[in-house]
Amino acid sequence: MPIKNVFQDLEAKKAHIENLSIDDLVREMESEDDLLLVDLREIQERVDLGTIPGSKHVPRGMLEFWADPSSPYYRDWFQEHRRTVVFCAGGGRSVLAVLALADMGFTNVAHVEEGFRGWKESGRTVEDVAATSRWIRRET
Repeated sequence: MPIKNVFQDLEAKKAHIENLSIDDLVREMESEDDLLLVDLREIQERVDLGTIPGSKHVPRGMLEFWADPSSPYYRDWFQEHRRTVVFCAGGGRSVLAVLALADMGFTNVAHVEEGFRGWKESGRTVEDVAATSRWIRRET
């Protein structure tokens, strides 16, 4: 059996989730007081490139562990019905994250289709994570 094309698979999966544009996200950020905005990228991506202001960092590999109240890694800002919007660099990892959260029982989850790249390219404000992070890129 041939290996499934991940990008075609992601496109098919998008039909079953809520996809937000950058403008949609901005509207939600302005109107939703309890919005949980989750940056799924790796820490080095945040340090090197910055992030969307107000986002929480949850590496994609830890998402289910941090979102599960029975897990020792649980973060209490994850709530079953809380509006949660996830993003990654370009909208791939975030599709999978929305599906994982929905499978866990979260009921109000969406992703930013254009990802952080779209945010930055649209000229929106970027938070400088490197200025406050203890993680830095070392030259090799």
